[in-house]
Amino acid sequence: MVAGAGRSGHLVSAWRAPARVLLLGRYSPILYLVLAWEIVTASGVIPETVLPRFSEVMAAWGRLILSGDLHVHAASSVWREVAGFSLSVLFGTTAGIAMARFRLLRDLFEPLLRLLFPLPKSALIPILIVWLGIGHASKVAVIFLGCILPVIVSSFNGARGVDHHLVWSALTMGTGRRKLLWKVIIPAALPDILSGTRLALAVSFVLLVSSEMLAGNTGLGFLTYFLGEGGDFAGMFAAIFTLTLLGFLADRLYLRLMRRILVWQREGQE
Repeated sequence: MVAGAGRSGHLVSAWRAPARVLLLGRYSPILYLVLAWEIVTASGVIPETVLPRFSEVMAAWGRLILSGDLHVHAASSVWREVAGFSLSVLFGTTAGIAMARFRLLRDLFEPLLRLLFPLPKSALIPILIVWLGIGHASKVAVIFLGCILPVIVSSFNGARGVDHHLVWSALTMGTGRRKLLWKVIIPAALPDILSGTRLALAVSFVLLVSSEMLAGNTGLGFLTYFLGEGGDFAGMFAAIFTLTLLGFLADRLYLRLMRRILVWQREGQE
C-alpha cells in the first residue's frame, strides 16, 4: 500500500515537472502569445483578413517549404545577410581600432562619421539600386554601409577605453607594438566590439528586408511583399515568421559566440 502510494506520488511529481517547465520556461510568453493569437482570430474578434489564424500561417509555411519557394528565397536572404554583415565587421573593426591608435586617421574620419551616423541607412537603398541594380550587390552594399558605422564606433570606443596602466605595463615589459595590439588592446576592447556588432546584426536584418521589399525579385523581403500584394495573407505571415525565426537564431548563435570568446572575462570576475 505504501509502495503504491510512493509510486503514485512519483508519477504526479513526474507529470508536474514538465508542466512547470511549460509554465515557467524562458519561452513560455511566446507560447501564450501564439495561443492567444489562435483564440482571438478563431473567435472572430479580429478578422482573418487583418490577422490570419496561427494554424493557417503554419499551414501556409508548410506549403512554402514543400513547394521549394521558401528555400530559394531564404537562401538568397541568408547569403546577402552573411556577406554584408561579415564585410562590415571585418572593415569596421579594422577602421575603428586604427582610428583609436592613430590620431591622423581619427582627425580625418571622425567628422565624417558624425555626419553620416544619424543618416537613416534605408535612404541609401534607392541610390544603391540605381548604381548596382536589383541583384545581390545592392542588398549587400546596403547592409555593409548600414552596419559598418556602429561597428566602427564600438571598436573605436573599445580600443580608446583600454586602461592606460595596462598598456604601459605591457610596454615596460618589452612588448612590441604589434604584439601589444593583438595581446592587450584587442582582447581588452572585445566586449565593446562584440556589443556593437550585435547591434549591427539587428540593423542588418532591417536593411535586408527593406531593400528586398523595395526592389528585388528574390529574398524573404520580396516574398513577403509579393504574397501580401497577391492577397495571400497567411503566406505573407509565414514569410514574416521565417524572417523572425532567422533573426532569432542569428542572435542566439551570436550570443553563444560572445560567451565563448569572453569566457576569460567571466572567469576573471568569479
